[in-house]
Amino acid sequence: MLVAILLTLLSIACIYDALGPNLIFANRPLIGGTLAGLIVGQPVLGMAIGATLELTALGVYTYGGATIPDYQTGAIVGTALAASTTAPLSEQVALGLGVGLPAALLLAALDPIGRFLPAFWLHRADRYADEGNARGIALMHWTAFTPWAAVRAIPTFLAAWAASTGVVQKITQSIPEGFTTGMALAGSLLPAVGFGLLLTVMPLRQYWYLPILGYVLFAYLKVPLFGIALFGLAIAGMYMALRKREETADVH
Repeated sequence: MLVAILLTLLSIACIYDALGPNLIFANRPLIGGTLAGLIVGQPVLGMAIGATLELTALGVYTYGGATIPDYQTGAIVGTALAASTTAPLSEQVALGLGVGLPAALLLAALDPIGRFLPAFWLHRADRYADEGNARGIALMHWTAFTPWAAVRAIPTFLAAWAASTGVVQKITQSIPEGFTTGMALAGSLLPAVGFGLLLTVMPLRQYWYLPILGYVLFAYLKVPLFGIALFGLAIAGMYMALRKREETADVH
C-alpha cells in the first residue's frame, strides 16, 4: 500500500511540475519512469520503460493546449505493473510497454476532464475578486489543480494497488509466450515512430546532410550515441558562432 501511495504522489508531482515549475522536468517519461523504478526497487526497469516511451514521445507536444498521450504517467503505471512480475528484465520491459502505452492513451481521454473542471474554480475566483477576498482567490488558485491531479492519481493508485495484490502476477503467468515476444518487438519499434514524428517537423530539406553524417558516424565508424550528440553540439556551436560573426560583419 505504501508503494501505491508513493507512486500516486509521484504522478501528482509529475503533472504539477509539468504545469509550472519544471524543476526536474518530471513531465518527461524518462524522469517519471526512473523515479517510479526507484520507488518499486527496480530503477533499471523504470529507466528502460521510461526511456523507450521518451523516444516514442519525441516530437509530440501540447501545442496550443492540445491533448497528447500522458507518457509520464504511462511510464509510472507500466513500471509499477511490470515490477510486480518475476519475469526476466526483457519480458518485464515488454509488459511495461504493453501496459504503459495504452495507459498513456487512456489518460489522454481523461485529460480534457482535468482541463475542464477547473473552470468552476475560476468562476468562484471571479466572485471572490468582486468581493475583494484575496484569501479566497488564493484558495481557488491552489485547489484548481485538484482535477488535473485526480485524473492521473486515481488510475495510478488503482494500477499500483492491483500490482501489490498479486493479480498482475497471475495474469502474466497466463499470457502466451508469443504475445510477450510480440510486445517486445512492438516496443522496439516505438522509438522509430517517435523519431519519425520528430523528423517531420525538422528542416531536413535544408540540412539533409546532417542525418547522413550521423548515420555514417553510427553505422560505419561505430561512434556511440553520446559521442554523436556531442559532435552535433559542437557543429551547432560552430554554426551559431559563424552566424554571429557574419551578423557582426554586416553591421559594421
